[in-house]
Amino acid sequence: MAEPQLSVRSAKARDLAHRLARRENRSIADIVERALESHEIREAGREAAMTFYARLLQQSGAGIDLESAIKEDRRAHKDIEL
Repeated sequence: MAEPQLSVRSAKARDLAHRLARRENRSIADIVERALESHEIREAGREAAMTFYARLLQQSGAGIDLESAIKEDRRAHKDIEL
């Protein structure tokens, strides 16, 4: 029976997988599996920013308008004088 296949429509991803497979003398499937496992471990436990801010708002009871807080400290950059 044939092995399941993963199809990726990205020339960049394909080229990178082939290059890494040649460099590390591994199969492309092994490279992709290791990359996905690494990504899963690295991203595990993180919550989306929107969820985090919603939870933070519920816990603190005070709403913070991040957009206005950012705009308060924003200053125009001085151009270089030539």
